[in-house]
Amino acid sequence: MTSSQVIVSQPSPTRKRLRRRLGTVLRYIPLFFLLFVFTFPLVFMIVSSFKTSNVQVFSDLRSVRAFLPVGDLTLDNYKIVFQNSNFPRYLFNSAMISIVTIFLALAVNSMAAYSLSRLKWRGQKLILSVIIATLIIPGQATMMPLLLLVSRLPNFSISEGFTTGWLDSYQVLIVPAIVSAITIFLFYQFFQDIPKELDEAAMVDGASRFQIFYKIVVPISGPVFATVAILTFIASWNMFLWPIMTIQSDELRPVMVGLLFFFQRDTQWPQIMAYSTMIVIPVLAFFFAFQNAFVKSVATSGLKG
Repeated sequence: MTSSQVIVSQPSPTRKRLRRRLGTVLRYIPLFFLLFVFTFPLVFMIVSSFKTSNVQVFSDLRSVRAFLPVGDLTLDNYKIVFQNSNFPRYLFNSAMISIVTIFLALAVNSMAAYSLSRLKWRGQKLILSVIIATLIIPGQATMMPLLLLVSRLPNFSISEGFTTGWLDSYQVLIVPAIVSAITIFLFYQFFQDIPKELDEAAMVDGASRFQIFYKIVVPISGPVFATVAILTFIASWNMFLWPIMTIQSDELRPVMVGLLFFFQRDTQWPQIMAYSTMIVIPVLAFFFAFQNAFVKSVATSGLKG
């Protein structure tokens, strides 16, 4: 038998399917492990929020019962949260602050990034370099100078008229959170990938720069707008140190600061877990609502590894 007569056996279709399924299983095993690592604290928190006492929470830590809704369960912990704290007001404050901050951040940062990426003006690269350089400065390092600044800014209220200082007000929680270097950089990276021929064609048709921005650039930049909305919402919702420094009134406290004051009361861990569960749910809902756009933006904005 010559070498040209040698017949190479091909794997059967059944064997190919088995190999594909085995490869799929091997790929999903690490993903399920990561899913467990990242979700088991949330599962523990939610399950513990229905337990009756600290004794039950700590005794169940010795077994898998800590992650299963078994044993004596109750909804009284959620009732206690509303009875012993001003939770509805805290929730309203955080929601209002987050929503206003998101809209202002999307408008201001996107227009700044559009100017840096699509226009030509003197000092453009220097300004962009300075913005990127501010990413290495921790927020805690600027809090004291910012606190001194907002305490001397002019303010106006219907009841008191013109006063000095933004302390103990909504604007002190909203305005400093609007502009963000990482947000401008995200918009800048995404806008750079949009063909500039679109701008030129629109200008030939008589469109202004602002019309090009909101009629052409904004509609095709949905993924990065969703990403910035998620990041801004999480940052605004999780504010803790800055509100403690600037807010004294209980009526203006966000949920995270409210959790601190609720913790200082005569509360048990199941009640703390109930409070924490209710403030995590909006974050998860917001993320899942924009999840697809977030993943698409990360894959196309130059952040991939």
